[in-house]
Amino acid sequence: MPLSWRFSVLGDRHRALGSKLEDWSGMGTAWTYDKDIYEEHIAVRTKAGLMDVSGLKKVHLVGPHAIAVLDYITTRDINKVYPGKSVYACMLDDRGMFTDDCIVYRTGPNSFMLVHGSGSAHEQIVKAAMGRNVAVLFDDDLHDLSLQGPLAVDFLAQHVPGIRDLKYFHHMQTTLFGAPVMISRTGYTGERGYEIFVRGQDAPMVWDTILDKGKSMGIIPVCFSVLDMLRVESYLLFYPYDNSQMYPFPDQVPGDSLWELGLDFTVSPGKTGFRGAEEHYKLKGKERFKIFGVLVDADGPVDLGDEVWADGRKVGVVTCPSYSKLTKKSMGIARLEVPYAKQGTPLEIRGKNVKAKAIAHTITFDDPEKKKRTAVG
Repeated sequence: MPLSWRFSVLGDRHRALGSKLEDWSGMGTAWTYDKDIYEEHIAVRTKAGLMDVSGLKKVHLVGPHAIAVLDYITTRDINKVYPGKSVYACMLDDRGMFTDDCIVYRTGPNSFMLVHGSGSAHEQIVKAAMGRNVAVLFDDDLHDLSLQGPLAVDFLAQHVPGIRDLKYFHHMQTTLFGAPVMISRTGYTGERGYEIFVRGQDAPMVWDTILDKGKSMGIIPVCFSVLDMLRVESYLLFYPYDNSQMYPFPDQVPGDSLWELGLDFTVSPGKTGFRGAEEHYKLKGKERFKIFGVLVDADGPVDLGDEVWADGRKVGVVTCPSYSKLTKKSMGIARLEVPYAKQGTPLEIRGKNVKAKAIAHTITFDDPEKKKRTAVG
């Protein structure tokens, strides 16, 4: 891990499960364990799985100008985010092109936490905060343990009063096994799930106790790669893997519009004045491609980067494939030319290891009405 400069205190736990701790976003991350990845996928879909997603970057903004900074750098109306509420948002450059996505948590009147992946969010925050009355605090002590799956709430309800009343995209300050934590009803799986933000000194105890007390319920540790399987089914994009940073256009600098990515819903209605706003609105109707799903006639996953063909030519690329042993379906997220991004369009997947028929398919594949992640009680 020559590029890693951030470290999870759970590294020894991951190594014990067989992980070599590959780098992601500067942190050694458990991409795989020495066990069946499909077993882990099934656990999240039918019971619950525990993941260490501490590689996500946590940035606190504290001060009277914090809201102004966030309102400028994100697509959401931050004034509508009250303490205890969070919101999924995008960040753009001056061309109106996507640079990162994030979740913004309001933790107090003048305090927020922004959690993002491997894009340029941190740099944008720091630049926008210059000269403002706001402190920007990068927090790598805070670890993020993600407990996802239909039994996650049943497990936590035994230890956290009021957890069943916590709504989707809301969070609470509480304790878990005696340790101070912030529990957020968010995740990256499409399931009803919770992210447990915990201090580094308490993270090993919380990790071990969840797995110990949850063993009888079928709760198991889940590696980072399972997120790819789950996110494909649930239409959750991952920067830069679904973007032109990974699949560039000839003679064009990297960058995708929210209209192309299907993320235009993250712009609060009527909002102007955020970075790249004018260019964002001008890009509507000028899509070069659309993010869409492909359902493949295959008995396993195709490969990342496999080509999508139709009418005798290449019309797209698979950015992330998946296969579910629960549904026996092979599927993927793809970047398709606009005319082919329509439900039922016949396609063909061509790659080094596959040549298979496919159809364009709306995503999400799993729980399209999002009833699981938003369930009440």
